[in-house]
Amino acid sequence: MISPKNKNRRSFLKTTSAVACTGFFVGSSSASRAQDSPNERPVFATIGLRNQGWTITDKSTKYADFAAFADVDANVLGAINEKLKNKTGKAADGYKDYREILDRKDIDAVMIATPDHWHTKITVEAMLAGKDVYCEKPLTLTVDEGKLIEKIVKQTGRICQVGTMQRTEFDSRFLKAIAIVRSGRLGEIQKVTCGINGATGSPELPAIDVPEGLDWDMWLGPAPMVPYRALPEIRQGYGGGVPLYTNCHYAWRNWYEYSGGQMNDWGAHHVDIATWALGAHETGPNKITPVSYELPVKYENGNPKVSDRYNSPTKFEIHANMPGDIPMVITSEGDNGILFEGTEGRIFVNRGRLSGKPVEDLEKNPLPEGAVDAVYGGPVSENHTDNFIASMRSRKQPISDVWTHNRMLEICHLANIAIRLGRELKWDPAKREIVGDEQANSFLKRESRKGFETKV
Repeated sequence: MISPKNKNRRSFLKTTSAVACTGFFVGSSSASRAQDSPNERPVFATIGLRNQGWTITDKSTKYADFAAFADVDANVLGAINEKLKNKTGKAADGYKDYREILDRKDIDAVMIATPDHWHTKITVEAMLAGKDVYCEKPLTLTVDEGKLIEKIVKQTGRICQVGTMQRTEFDSRFLKAIAIVRSGRLGEIQKVTCGINGATGSPELPAIDVPEGLDWDMWLGPAPMVPYRALPEIRQGYGGGVPLYTNCHYAWRNWYEYSGGQMNDWGAHHVDIATWALGAHETGPNKITPVSYELPVKYENGNPKVSDRYNSPTKFEIHANMPGDIPMVITSEGDNGILFEGTEGRIFVNRGRLSGKPVEDLEKNPLPEGAVDAVYGGPVSENHTDNFIASMRSRKQPISDVWTHNRMLEICHLANIAIRLGRELKWDPAKREIVGDEQANSFLKRESRKGFETKV
């Protein structure tokens, strides 16, 4: 006998399997949205629950049922499961090892919000296990990881949405900015500046005992084995009060072993919008120049000389020479957001505002009807999860697909390599390799710790 839950899931799977996996998603209409009826609700699981993990789960309960959670910190797993139970009336099955989720046949898709160094391994293995994937940004740590994910998406036909939600959410503010650029209201674009904030270094962090409930070996995963480091007496509010200075929760963003600093954190959002507006997602820059930067530790041959404190840049100004010789500046100075400058005007956009005279002029001379939808490729989805589930049905890749994401993220990866080596890089966007620099090319990939290699 088929249980009601499995019957509902089979109804959803029948819908998703009936459409060929070709092309890209072009927006969702109200008729295709996943909240239309209970018997079309897919079954989800979330892997990595702190901070953004709960954020994407919380806004997705409208569209999907969450059957399972995985996190290597038992304290986080328990706290987030309690939140789910309070919201939906039912807790999810909890696991420390994400592979137990991938083994389950009743789960249609996984949402991944682990630290960045786990993204590629789980994304690839989930698709090979027959799951569609929503993965937080930045999708990868290296250029080669991006190529692998692209290969597996094509091989499996799975849907893979990246969590660059500025493409869908924030009142379509970023879409409107792109529409203004494309309408010619700024004239010819002469420069784009992405302000992505600076960071701070850290004091020397002592090696201390791993907090109770945290599987440190599993948290490190593909990254090298190192001691857990923290100043536990100095705490901050992210995720319920964790050490401000650590090589683990939240602060892992400041370590190249697990992330790419602010360059990959905020850059994955703003460089994405800038590249989209320039129509450069089919190619990339031909040159990356580190104009200025500050590193919190000394480097030798592109690697930090010490391992007891944050090591990603605190300040920087990077110039990327984009198609048409348009300079893209990525800087830690100024407002967080994107400034487009053209021969006829300039506009600034971030999550809180869209400003500039060309924006003010829209009152008397609005954009043509449908201009924003044209940027999106169809009616703008209610939110990023709505877009993901509509793509699961259509079997067409979503608005934040892996190919356009990887192209823009290559700019961030190259910027970090240029900073680490302290020199300009020439980039071949067709071959996706650095020209004439064997040492720099070696940073396009990295080895995984033994036992944590990505299984393909």
